[in-house]
Amino acid sequence: MCLGVPGQIVAVSDESALRMGTVDFEGIRRPVCLAYAPDADIGDYVIVHVGFAISRVDENEAAKTLAVIRAIPDALATELGPEAEAL
Repeated sequence: MCLGVPGQIVAVSDESALRMGTVDFEGIRRPVCLAYAPDADIGDYVIVHVGFAISRVDENEAAKTLAVIRAIPDALATELGPEAEAL
């Protein structure tokens, strides 16, 4: 299954050819490419699909989307990895 998972950008790096960031998924942090969401910045919520932020969303929409994803058995663990089970 491939889902877009909402998370909040907590750090941004422009040091490489691609703009990268660290996104927090309620305690699970992952590196994410921000090239497809160039206007996203620290504090913004983004939808992340296979390591790429594909769009910005507001905090309420992120919470609604996360609630739907949580209703799907093992969805977070599948998308974010084994540490996501603690969410």
